Amino acid sequence: MNKMDILAFGAHPDDVEIGAGGTVISCVQKGLKVAVVDLTQGQLGSRGSAELRLVEAQNSAQIMGLAARENLGMQDGFFEVDKEHLLQVIKMVRKYRPEIVLCNAPSDRHPDHGRGSALVERACFLSGLVKIHTSHHGEQQQAWRPKVVYKYIQDYYLQPDFVYDITGLWEKKIEALKCFSSQFYNGETNEPKTPISGAEYFDFLKGRAMDMGRPAGFLLGEGFITSRAMGIKDFSALV
Repeated sequence: MNKMDILAFGAHPDDVEIGAGGTVISCVQKGLKVAVVDLTQGQLGSRGSAELRLVEAQNSAQIMGLAARENLGMQDGFFEVDKEHLLQVIKMVRKYRPEIVLCNAPSDRHPDHGRGSALVERACFLSGLVKIHTSHHGEQQQAWRPKVVYKYIQDYYLQPDFVYDITGLWEKKIEALKCFSSQFYNGETNEPKTPISGAEYFDFLKGRAMDMGRPAGFLLGEGFITSRAMGIKDFSALV
C-alpha cells in the first residue's frame, strides 16, 4: 500500500521544491506515486521555526499532489553519514520501496546538501542488503534497493547528466515554493535576510531553469546528476 514510484529526499523542507519541484509535479500529473522525506526540520534556519516549516511542508505537499511526506527530525547542520542516520533512511526506502530516488546535490553552498546526498545514496545501496535488519512499527522490513538515484541541482551550478522538461509547470512549482512563506521574500518581515529571501530569488530560479532547459531543447528544465551511466534500449528514448 505504501509503495511509491519515486521517493525524493531533501536535507531541509523546501529543498525538493527548489531543486526538483517541477519534476515531482510532472510525475504526479503523469499518474506516478511520489513521496518526500525531509531529513531535518531546518531548525537552524535564520527565518521561521521548525514547527512552522513542518506546516509549510505539508501545505506544499498538497499543492504538488504528494502521496506522502515525512520528516525524520535529524539535527539540522549536525547529522552525519553514520550508522544511526543511515538506518533512518534505510527504513524509509524499505517502507516506500521506490523505483527511483531523488536526493540533494552532491556539492552545494549549504554543506547539509552534499552530506544529505551522500547519506541517501549510501543508504539506498545498504537497503538492498538482506543481512541489515530493520523494522517499522514492529514489523520486520524486507530488503529493497531502488533502481536508480538521481541528484537534483540546487544553488551551485553543476553540469547535469540529464534535464527534465518542466515547461508549463513553472507557476505550479512557484505555488508550492510560496507555501514556505517564512523562507522567501516578504517585504513586511523584519527577519534576517538570507541567500534565498531576496525579491530576486525566484528570478534566479527561473533563469537557472531556462539555462538548464535550453541545451536540451526545453524552455524550462531541472537538471539531475547520476552516479552511473544511464542505459537505453531504444534511441527514441533520447528524442
